[in-house]
Amino acid sequence: MPVPAVVPLLQVRALGVTHDGEAVPAPADVSFDIAPGEVVLLLGPSGSGKSTLTLTLNGLLPQSVPATVTGSVQVDGLDTQTTPVAELSTRVGMVFQDPDAQLVTGTLLDEVAFGPENLRMPVPEVLERAEAALRRVGLWERRAENPDRLSGGGRQRLAIACALAMGSPLLVLDEPTANLDPAGIEDVYAALAELVTAGDRAILLVEHNLDAAVGFVDRVVVLDQDGRLAADGTVDDVLRDRAAELHAMGVWLPVSAIAALRLRRAGFALDPLPLTPAELHASLEAEAGPSVAPRSPASGDRTIAPFPDAAGPSLRRTRETPMSGSAHEARHSGRETAPDPLITVRDLTLRRGRSEVLHGIDLDVPRGRFVAVVGANGAGKTSLIQALAGVVAPPKGTVHVDGLDVGRADARTLSSRIGFVFQNPEHQFIAHTVFDEIAHGLRLQRLGEDEVRARTEALLDRFGLTAKAESHPFLLSGGQKRRLSVGTALVAGAPVLVLDEPTFGQDRARADELLSLLSELNAEGTTIVVVTHDMQLVTDHADRTVVLADGRVLTEGPTADVFADDELIRRAGLRPPPLRRALRGVVRHPGLSRVTRLADLPDAVQAPAGGAA
Repeated sequence: MPVPAVVPLLQVRALGVTHDGEAVPAPADVSFDIAPGEVVLLLGPSGSGKSTLTLTLNGLLPQSVPATVTGSVQVDGLDTQTTPVAELSTRVGMVFQDPDAQLVTGTLLDEVAFGPENLRMPVPEVLERAEAALRRVGLWERRAENPDRLSGGGRQRLAIACALAMGSPLLVLDEPTANLDPAGIEDVYAALAELVTAGDRAILLVEHNLDAAVGFVDRVVVLDQDGRLAADGTVDDVLRDRAAELHAMGVWLPVSAIAALRLRRAGFALDPLPLTPAELHASLEAEAGPSVAPRSPASGDRTIAPFPDAAGPSLRRTRETPMSGSAHEARHSGRETAPDPLITVRDLTLRRGRSEVLHGIDLDVPRGRFVAVVGANGAGKTSLIQALAGVVAPPKGTVHVDGLDVGRADARTLSSRIGFVFQNPEHQFIAHTVFDEIAHGLRLQRLGEDEVRARTEALLDRFGLTAKAESHPFLLSGGQKRRLSVGTALVAGAPVLVLDEPTFGQDRARADELLSLLSELNAEGTTIVVVTHDMQLVTDHADRTVVLADGRVLTEGPTADVFADDELIRRAGLRPPPLRRALRGVVRHPGLSRVTRLADLPDAVQAPAGGAA
């Protein structure tokens, strides 16, 4: 007997969305289906329309968000443009990129019960669903707390629990792990995997942390820069076979795949392309290595350092940062003499409400360094950097920036010493144009209007925002908003820049762009402090790392030394960076076994005599 065809749970046909005030649709003319039991990953560069597409699935767009929609979207046979959002909520569960956008009640239990209650479910069923969902995300024991007491990662877990409690057959998650620590990411994906095991639910996932997601998804749908369908197929068909194309588009790939693409350019075959640390490790152990000579440095190349490998010819790598190889190695190993601290913290204890979130913190941040603050959700990372910047006033005498007592300083004086960039850029925008957003900080300094204009235009040019000078900040893309937020923090000329999750919500190209900018500012003397859950970002860019656990400093020191201690990383609730997991203990290529930074991988070879490189 013929097998009956599976009826799609989601049908997207020729979908195009043009927001009010915009002339170009994003997405544009996209079609795909999702069947029950499928887990589909939606990828695309910034501005391709991924988040916009997700909002059409539950009717919020165009029913609540004004826009012109062409084509159609049907969920479980219902047209999402005409079916009321309340009815669609029983078919589509949503987790937004910013969890604060969907939290409305006073306790975690009430928050998770809110949706089922509005569907007039019996009280016992509401409570059963709420308990099951909170237990799945590890928040049941905190059910009586206010959501405001949760860390950013905790609120993300709560938003996921709210979606789970609705029991919708289609679950749509927009960057669900962006605020989660590594252990929390593993827990969330384990819970989601349980949901799809029965085969009657489907998941559409927008995610940039592909190292966690790649083993979870069945299919990959890719939008290009113009918002059109660029790929739709299995993980092998899309991520393995078209990785170089996706990388060139600015789409996120697993760290192991990015590393493998570099190594392929250096002469390693690595076929099929590895996607996980275990696959990359195994491929390298089975790979003889390059059979051609290393690329000769071209005129104008940055520092070239030897890369010895006992299993093959001497490879050479191109450093991608302006710092010389010897200086960089010294900073990462701690051999360079540490400068005087620019920031000093002594016995900092901080309370939020009735809870003590930081306990007797002592810390020095050397002048001119790139420092990462890491730790599990709830460790106190955001509280610490907010105290450093005076966003939350620390007790007097506990925090000093360049000699200034942060607890006694006024806002104008603080802004001249330290710039702060919130996790969500929109939380710090106050003006109606991009130009005025930058100019505001200069006008506070009572500068003449000619000087304000000249300095604003120069900064807009540096951040690639000149063409957006008259646009409203809220109408910028995610990457542009982040660059603007960095610009507003820098405009006062502060010697310190502090950023909370700088790559949140950005595609790979925009994240690389921002990190290159931060590295450039650091090389010019600005002290950079970042909070992040991206361990590869830390090892690639940070000179020093501070590890927090339970509101205390577990350790701090040169990044290479911190991540060499696997037991310490485990105790902190973290995981070694993907590249370290992949290359650690590689026997056949011992030179690779010491590499922790993507930029330190060999990535080019020289063609045979008479050939083209």
